[in-house]
Amino acid sequence: MKEIVSFFLLFYCFISISAQGELDEQDRIFYRNEKSGSVMLNSNGFGANFRYGKRIDARNKILYDIDLVSIKHPKEIKVSNPYYNNRSFVYGKLNNFFTLRPGIGRQHEMYRKVDKGGIAIRYFYNGGVSIGLYKPIYYEVFHVTGPDARQYYIEVEKFSAAIHQGDIYGRSGFFKGFNEIKFAPGVFVKAGLNFEYSTVDEIIHALEVGVVGDAFIRSIPLMANQKNSPFFFSLFVSYRFGKILNPIDPNSQKGIDNIFLK
Repeated sequence: MKEIVSFFLLFYCFISISAQGELDEQDRIFYRNEKSGSVMLNSNGFGANFRYGKRIDARNKILYDIDLVSIKHPKEIKVSNPYYNNRSFVYGKLNNFFTLRPGIGRQHEMYRKVDKGGIAIRYFYNGGVSIGLYKPIYYEVFHVTGPDARQYYIEVEKFSAAIHQGDIYGRSGFFKGFNEIKFAPGVFVKAGLNFEYSTVDEIIHALEVGVVGDAFIRSIPLMANQKNSPFFFSLFVSYRFGKILNPIDPNSQKGIDNIFLK
Protein backbone atom coordinates (compact mmCIF):
# COMPACT_ATOMS: atom_id res chain seq x y z
CA MET A 1 0.00 0.00 0.00
CA LYS A 2 2.87 2.41 0.81
CA GLU A 3 4.40 1.80 -2.62
CA ILE A 4 1.08 2.61 -4.31
CA VAL A 5 0.66 5.87 -2.41
CA SER A 6 4.28 6.86 -3.20
CA PHE A 7 3.72 6.16 -6.90
CA PHE A 8 0.53 8.23 -6.82
CA LEU A 9 2.34 11.21 -5.26
CA LEU A 10 5.17 11.03 -7.80
CA PHE A 11 2.65 10.79 -10.63
CA TYR A 12 0.76 13.81 -9.29
CA CYS A 13 3.96 15.90 -9.07
CA PHE A 14 4.98 14.92 -12.62
CA ILE A 15 1.58 15.86 -14.08
CA SER A 16 1.52 19.16 -12.17
CA ILE A 17 4.95 20.23 -13.40
CA SER A 18 4.56 19.10 -17.02
CA ALA A 19 1.13 20.69 -17.46
CA GLN A 20 1.97 24.24 -16.44
CA GLY A 21 1.68 27.02 -18.97
CA GLU A 22 -0.44 25.38 -21.72
CA LEU A 23 -3.71 27.27 -22.09
CA ASP A 24 -6.80 25.09 -22.52
CA GLU A 25 -8.83 26.35 -25.50
CA GLN A 26 -11.39 23.50 -25.66
CA ASP A 27 -15.11 24.15 -25.68
CA ARG A 28 -16.27 23.06 -22.26
CA ILE A 29 -19.42 21.18 -21.31
CA PHE A 30 -21.31 23.30 -18.78
CA TYR A 31 -23.81 20.75 -17.44
CA ARG A 32 -21.18 18.34 -16.17
CA ASN A 33 -23.03 15.14 -15.30
CA GLU A 34 -20.83 12.06 -15.14
CA LYS A 35 -20.81 8.31 -15.77
CA SER A 36 -17.64 6.58 -14.68
CA GLY A 37 -16.17 3.39 -13.34
CA SER A 38 -13.06 2.61 -11.34
CA VAL A 39 -10.85 -0.22 -10.22
CA MET A 40 -9.57 0.10 -6.68
CA LEU A 41 -6.91 -1.40 -4.46
CA ASN A 42 -7.70 -1.34 -0.74
CA SER A 43 -5.37 -1.95 2.16
CA ASN A 44 -7.53 -5.01 2.95
CA GLY A 45 -8.64 -6.13 -0.52
CA PHE A 46 -9.59 -4.92 -3.99
CA GLY A 47 -12.72 -4.10 -5.97
CA ALA A 48 -14.55 -2.00 -8.54
CA ASN A 49 -16.97 0.94 -8.56
CA PHE A 50 -19.62 2.47 -10.80
CA ARG A 51 -20.67 6.11 -10.39
CA TYR A 52 -23.28 8.47 -11.74
CA GLY A 53 -22.66 12.10 -10.82
CA LYS A 54 -25.39 14.70 -11.20
CA ARG A 55 -24.36 18.35 -11.34
CA ILE A 56 -25.85 20.69 -8.70
CA ASP A 57 -23.94 23.84 -9.60
CA ALA A 58 -20.58 24.87 -11.05
CA ARG A 59 -18.54 23.09 -8.37
CA ASN A 60 -20.81 20.48 -6.78
CA LYS A 61 -22.33 17.13 -7.75
CA ILE A 62 -24.54 14.54 -6.15
CA LEU A 63 -22.86 11.14 -6.42
CA TYR A 64 -24.69 7.83 -6.80
CA ASP A 65 -22.09 5.11 -6.24
CA ILE A 66 -21.98 1.35 -6.00
CA ASP A 67 -18.89 -0.62 -4.95
CA LEU A 68 -18.16 -4.33 -5.07
CA VAL A 69 -15.08 -5.16 -3.02
CA SER A 70 -13.38 -8.06 -1.30
CA ILE A 71 -12.34 -7.70 2.33
CA LYS A 72 -9.54 -9.67 3.98
CA HIS A 73 -8.64 -10.25 7.62
CA PRO A 74 -5.46 -8.37 8.64
CA LYS A 75 -3.87 -11.64 9.87
CA GLU A 76 -4.14 -13.46 6.54
CA ILE A 77 -0.82 -14.93 5.41
CA LYS A 78 -0.43 -17.17 2.37
CA VAL A 79 1.55 -20.38 2.94
CA SER A 80 2.14 -23.66 1.13
CA ASN A 81 2.75 -27.20 2.35
CA PRO A 82 6.36 -28.05 1.40
CA TYR A 83 5.74 -31.79 1.79
CA TYR A 84 3.09 -32.01 -0.93
CA ASN A 85 3.26 -29.16 -3.45
CA ASN A 86 3.63 -25.41 -3.85
CA ARG A 87 -0.09 -24.55 -3.99
CA SER A 88 -0.63 -21.53 -1.76
CA PHE A 89 -3.49 -21.08 0.72
CA VAL A 90 -4.29 -19.04 3.81
CA TYR A 91 -4.01 -21.32 6.82
CA GLY A 92 -7.03 -20.95 9.09
CA LYS A 93 -9.18 -18.91 6.72
CA LEU A 94 -12.86 -19.79 7.12
CA ASN A 95 -14.68 -17.61 4.60
CA ASN A 96 -14.24 -15.39 1.57
CA PHE A 97 -15.90 -12.05 2.23
CA PHE A 98 -17.31 -9.53 -0.25
CA THR A 99 -19.48 -6.49 0.23
CA LEU A 100 -21.77 -4.55 -2.11
CA ARG A 101 -22.03 -0.85 -1.22
CA PRO A 102 -24.81 1.21 -2.84
CA GLY A 103 -24.49 4.77 -1.59
CA ILE A 104 -25.15 8.45 -2.14
CA GLY A 105 -22.94 11.45 -1.45
CA ARG A 106 -21.49 14.68 -2.73
CA GLN A 107 -18.41 15.95 -4.54
CA HIS A 108 -16.98 19.47 -4.38
CA GLU A 109 -14.39 20.89 -6.76
CA MET A 110 -11.73 22.86 -4.87
CA TYR A 111 -9.34 23.62 -7.75
CA ARG A 112 -10.45 23.74 -11.38
CA LYS A 113 -8.26 22.92 -14.38
CA VAL A 114 -7.08 26.08 -16.12
CA ASP A 115 -4.06 24.95 -18.11
CA LYS A 116 -4.32 22.21 -20.73
CA GLY A 117 -3.36 18.95 -19.07
CA GLY A 118 -3.73 20.45 -15.61
CA ILE A 119 -5.31 18.78 -12.62
CA ALA A 120 -8.71 19.40 -11.05
CA ILE A 121 -8.79 18.57 -7.34
CA ARG A 122 -12.06 17.58 -5.68
CA TYR A 123 -13.10 16.05 -2.39
CA PHE A 124 -16.00 13.63 -2.06
CA TYR A 125 -17.86 11.72 0.60
CA ASN A 126 -20.70 9.23 0.60
CA GLY A 127 -22.39 6.58 2.66
CA GLY A 128 -25.08 3.96 2.51
CA VAL A 129 -25.87 0.29 2.97
CA SER A 130 -23.13 -2.34 3.03
CA ILE A 131 -24.40 -5.77 2.00
CA GLY A 132 -21.86 -8.34 3.21
CA LEU A 133 -21.69 -11.82 1.68
CA TYR A 134 -19.42 -14.52 3.03
CA LYS A 135 -18.79 -17.94 1.53
CA PRO A 136 -17.07 -20.86 3.28
CA ILE A 137 -13.68 -22.00 2.07
CA TYR A 138 -12.95 -25.68 1.52
CA TYR A 139 -9.53 -27.32 1.65
CA GLU A 140 -8.18 -30.45 0.02
CA VAL A 141 -6.93 -32.49 2.99
CA PHE A 142 -4.39 -35.31 2.78
CA HIS A 143 -5.36 -38.51 4.67
CA VAL A 144 -2.90 -41.39 5.01
CA THR A 145 -4.56 -44.83 5.10
CA GLY A 146 -1.55 -47.13 5.30
CA PRO A 147 1.73 -47.49 7.18
CA ASP A 148 3.43 -44.99 4.88
CA ALA A 149 2.49 -41.94 2.83
CA ARG A 150 2.11 -43.96 -0.37
CA GLN A 151 -1.39 -45.02 0.68
CA TYR A 152 -3.64 -41.99 0.98
CA TYR A 153 -6.74 -40.19 -0.23
CA ILE A 154 -7.65 -36.51 -0.50
CA GLU A 155 -10.88 -35.24 1.06
CA VAL A 156 -12.49 -31.83 0.52
CA GLU A 157 -13.23 -30.37 3.97
CA LYS A 158 -13.81 -27.12 5.81
CA PHE A 159 -10.98 -25.96 8.04
CA SER A 160 -10.78 -27.23 11.60
CA ALA A 161 -7.93 -26.05 13.83
CA ALA A 162 -8.27 -29.16 15.99
CA ILE A 163 -7.73 -31.52 13.03
CA HIS A 164 -5.82 -29.76 10.26
CA GLN A 165 -2.31 -29.15 11.57
CA GLY A 166 -0.04 -30.08 8.68
CA ASP A 167 -2.10 -32.18 6.31
CA ILE A 168 -3.66 -29.54 4.02
CA TYR A 169 -2.85 -30.36 0.42
CA GLY A 170 -4.23 -27.09 -0.96
CA ARG A 171 -7.31 -24.97 -1.34
CA SER A 172 -10.37 -26.33 -3.14
CA GLY A 173 -12.04 -24.52 -6.05
CA PHE A 174 -13.42 -21.03 -5.54
CA PHE A 175 -17.01 -22.01 -6.43
CA LYS A 176 -17.15 -24.76 -3.83
CA GLY A 177 -19.51 -23.58 -1.08
CA PHE A 178 -21.51 -21.07 -3.14
CA ASN A 179 -24.72 -22.75 -1.98
CA GLU A 180 -23.75 -21.84 1.60
CA ILE A 181 -23.39 -18.06 1.15
CA LYS A 182 -24.61 -16.02 4.12
CA PHE A 183 -25.54 -12.35 4.33
CA ALA A 184 -24.56 -9.72 6.89
CA PRO A 185 -26.19 -6.30 6.47
CA GLY A 186 -24.39 -3.16 7.57
CA VAL A 187 -23.52 0.43 6.71
CA PHE A 188 -20.49 2.25 5.32
CA VAL A 189 -18.99 5.70 5.03
CA LYS A 190 -16.32 6.78 2.52
CA ALA A 191 -14.36 9.96 1.89
CA GLY A 192 -11.50 10.89 -0.37
CA LEU A 193 -9.79 13.16 -2.89
CA ASN A 194 -10.20 13.01 -6.67
CA PHE A 195 -7.36 14.19 -8.97
CA GLU A 196 -8.75 14.48 -12.52
CA TYR A 197 -6.02 14.94 -15.14
CA SER A 198 -7.62 14.21 -18.54
CA THR A 199 -6.51 16.44 -21.43
CA VAL A 200 -9.90 16.00 -23.17
CA ASP A 201 -12.75 17.88 -21.52
CA GLU A 202 -15.48 15.27 -22.04
CA ILE A 203 -13.35 12.27 -20.97
CA ILE A 204 -12.57 11.39 -17.36
CA HIS A 205 -9.20 10.07 -16.23
CA ALA A 206 -8.64 10.43 -12.51
CA LEU A 207 -6.82 8.99 -9.53
CA GLU A 208 -8.57 8.82 -6.17
CA VAL A 209 -7.29 8.21 -2.64
CA GLY A 210 -9.33 7.97 0.51
CA VAL A 211 -10.63 5.99 3.47
CA VAL A 212 -13.67 3.77 3.94
CA GLY A 213 -15.24 2.16 6.97
CA ASP A 214 -17.80 -0.67 7.15
CA ALA A 215 -19.84 -1.77 10.17
CA PHE A 216 -21.95 -4.95 10.14
CA ILE A 217 -24.57 -6.25 12.55
CA ARG A 218 -22.32 -9.15 13.64
CA SER A 219 -18.70 -10.26 13.52
CA ILE A 220 -17.66 -11.80 10.20
CA PRO A 221 -16.03 -15.24 10.70
CA LEU A 222 -13.00 -14.80 8.47
CA MET A 223 -10.28 -16.63 10.43
CA ALA A 224 -10.05 -19.45 12.96
CA ASN A 225 -8.08 -18.75 16.15
CA GLN A 226 -8.05 -15.01 15.39
CA LYS A 227 -10.27 -12.22 16.64
CA ASN A 228 -13.00 -11.49 14.11
CA SER A 229 -14.81 -8.17 14.07
CA PRO A 230 -17.93 -6.54 12.60
CA PHE A 231 -15.87 -3.41 11.81
CA PHE A 232 -13.51 -2.89 8.88
CA PHE A 233 -11.42 0.18 8.06
CA SER A 234 -9.22 0.58 4.98
CA LEU A 235 -7.33 3.03 2.79
CA PHE A 236 -7.84 2.88 -0.96
CA VAL A 237 -6.31 4.04 -4.22
CA SER A 238 -8.33 3.85 -7.44
CA TYR A 239 -8.12 4.71 -11.11
CA ARG A 240 -11.33 6.25 -12.49
CA PHE A 241 -12.34 6.45 -16.15
CA GLY A 242 -15.54 7.59 -17.85
CA LYS A 243 -17.31 10.40 -19.66
CA ILE A 244 -18.80 13.81 -18.94
CA LEU A 245 -22.45 14.02 -20.01
CA ASN A 246 -24.41 17.05 -21.13
CA PRO A 247 -28.09 16.37 -20.33
CA ILE A 248 -29.30 19.01 -22.82
CA ASP A 249 -27.25 17.47 -25.66
CA PRO A 250 -28.30 13.87 -26.51
CA ASN A 251 -25.13 13.39 -28.57
CA SER A 252 -23.04 13.55 -25.41
CA GLN A 253 -24.52 10.17 -24.39
CA LYS A 254 -23.18 8.44 -27.49
CA GLY A 255 -20.22 6.19 -26.93
CA ILE A 256 -20.59 5.95 -23.17
CA ASP A 257 -21.90 2.39 -23.37
CA ASN A 258 -18.80 1.35 -25.26
CA ILE A 259 -16.61 2.36 -22.35
CA PHE A 260 -18.32 -0.06 -19.97
CA LEU A 261 -19.11 -2.87 -22.41
CA LYS A 262 -15.63 -3.43 -23.76
